[in-house]
Amino acid sequence: MNLKNVIVVVLLPSVISLIGTMVGASVGVFLKNPSKRLMSIILGFAAGVMLSIVVFDLIPESIETRSFSGTIIFLIIGILIIMTLDNLIQGKNKEGSPHYKLAFLTALGLMLHNFPEGIIMGCSFMAGKTLGLKMSIIIAIHDIPEGMAVSAPLMLSRVKVSKILTYVFITALPTALGAWLGIFLGSVSENVLGSCLALASGIMLYISCGELLPESNNQWNGIAGTVGMLAGVILGLLMIKLI
Repeated sequence: MNLKNVIVVVLLPSVISLIGTMVGASVGVFLKNPSKRLMSIILGFAAGVMLSIVVFDLIPESIETRSFSGTIIFLIIGILIIMTLDNLIQGKNKEGSPHYKLAFLTALGLMLHNFPEGIIMGCSFMAGKTLGLKMSIIIAIHDIPEGMAVSAPLMLSRVKVSKILTYVFITALPTALGAWLGIFLGSVSENVLGSCLALASGIMLYISCGELLPESNNQWNGIAGTVGMLAGVILGLLMIKLI
């Protein structure tokens, strides 16, 4: 891959992901305290899109480029990695923390999450432009509630809007570094590419099932989250078919 293509592959997913994060931050800034029902729908929707793409596109692509057993092994490794990271972050984020501290810890967690997300997008583009584009879009959708999670507590702490948007922008920077690493890993061999896709599948399965869906249910006890998830699954299937 020449330098021009590398720059495009690094910048394109990074910009798409940044758009999702900034949209979420803008919603958090203007709504200040979004309703629990709306948050439940958004979180469920993000989980649904992610699940459909992972199950019907990403995992089959990994099996095709590597093997079934290898895909399962690296999928489990991906789950264990993100589970460990999630537990470390949650261990520091204790109930009753000030809003500013909560926002800082959330932003730190997002930066750590955005790095493997960049790897996912870089590897996906190496597997094919359409797969890379689909992965970038679903990660951007997933980043919308994350942007809201950072901006809302800062608004409650009366931080200036310009500073909030700057902080949110900084959280998206590790995506570019991850995308560059994903390009390198994905260009080594098909086995490495398949392993990276399986690893990404495990990470995204945990994010959707271990974070987004439970939080969606915590936000609202009704069917709002379920409706959002079903809409997300349908959109994911349409993306697989049309893109």
